[in-house]
Amino acid sequence: MRKRYVITRMEIRGREYLIYTEFDDRGKLQEISASPADQDELLGNIYIGKVKDIAASIDAAFVEIAPGRRCFLSCSGLRQPLFTKKIGKKLICQDEELVVQVVRDAVKTKIPEVSGDLQLEGQYLVLTAGNHKLGVSNKLPSDVSMRLREAFLNGIKAIPGAAEELGRDYGCILRTNAERVPIDQVILEYEKLREQYLEIVHTAPHRTAYSLIRKAKPFYLKELEGIPYEEEAQIVTDCPDIYETILQQQRFLPDMDRAASGSDDHSAAERPCCRVSLYQDDYPLSKLYSLEKQIEDACRERVWLKSGAYLVITPTEALTVIDVNSGKQNKGKDSKENYRKINLEAADEIARQLRIRNISGICVVDFINLDTKEAQAELMQHFRRALSADRVPVHLVDITKLGLVELTRKKVKRSLIEQLKNS
Repeated sequence: MRKRYVITRMEIRGREYLIYTEFDDRGKLQEISASPADQDELLGNIYIGKVKDIAASIDAAFVEIAPGRRCFLSCSGLRQPLFTKKIGKKLICQDEELVVQVVRDAVKTKIPEVSGDLQLEGQYLVLTAGNHKLGVSNKLPSDVSMRLREAFLNGIKAIPGAAEELGRDYGCILRTNAERVPIDQVILEYEKLREQYLEIVHTAPHRTAYSLIRKAKPFYLKELEGIPYEEEAQIVTDCPDIYETILQQQRFLPDMDRAASGSDDHSAAERPCCRVSLYQDDYPLSKLYSLEKQIEDACRERVWLKSGAYLVITPTEALTVIDVNSGKQNKGKDSKENYRKINLEAADEIARQLRIRNISGICVVDFINLDTKEAQAELMQHFRRALSADRVPVHLVDITKLGLVELTRKKVKRSLIEQLKNS
């Protein structure tokens, strides 16, 4: 069974949401994202922002991207700001206007965050205005990375002015998927992103404050583009407009092509492995995958494990606390081997719950009886391996003197509970 990605619209407590879900090759839920169907997405959008206030004590500014819509801008990392209205000689001054990109959703009580260093993302590379270096995904081995870098540099020599601009005006990060396709496809996407960036640079000075310069791709499309190129996957949606949008991307093909060919054989370098189906049965797609129950379970505090043990996941303003309890698993409750099995099972489920609930920031986990160095070392190795499947960067820090496991997960978008809180 292949991995499956299900995208649908469904009503949750009286409000319609666009739901994106990922299921592994065993049919087990791995990720959920929800976005109100009647609300525009902000993350990734590029605007002409207007500086309203300067917070010199924290080296930051507050920028409006629409009247009354304030965002946080850190000035410490402002390397290549593109001003459309410059007033003072300081780095940034009140009432100035500049091009900003929304890089982080509003999280808890924090307002959205914007950056003056633009990033244009594609399937195979990211064009970066702030960082002018040519980088390669650290997931690739060093020899592959060097080969890919050399092929890319040779490829852009044929584009007038591109070799000079790279390193001077912008940089690029070659993504993991760039290694899975012919270099011509990577160069083609680079040309497209380069043209988009140059158009922003040339046209932005003539736009007024609050203008939307570039609308980001729908969130579900950005999620799908993160699928490893060699992965066999099935994308299913019951929304014709979403189906057509996905098929506009070169690497996704309608499922009927596979049936027409009569074969599953294809080269990852020549044919996309991701197939898209438009679900048209009368029985709702959301019910077929029990999405209502899956979402309810993902918002509950308690998560039961197969062994009879359970997790208690408690989000607070500062961090998320996860407690591992032996629960109904009383057999051999004094046995170290029993605690070991529960901890390993809990580590796998915690890694999964972090993705499903999109828990970010600091997390503290209280496992059971980590009283020996051997038990701690085995658990940390197992936990690190489970966390490595997460596409969002996760840093497993250490075990404290009190036996608590600390980790951090990058904040990119709101947790699932926050995504649904207005419903």
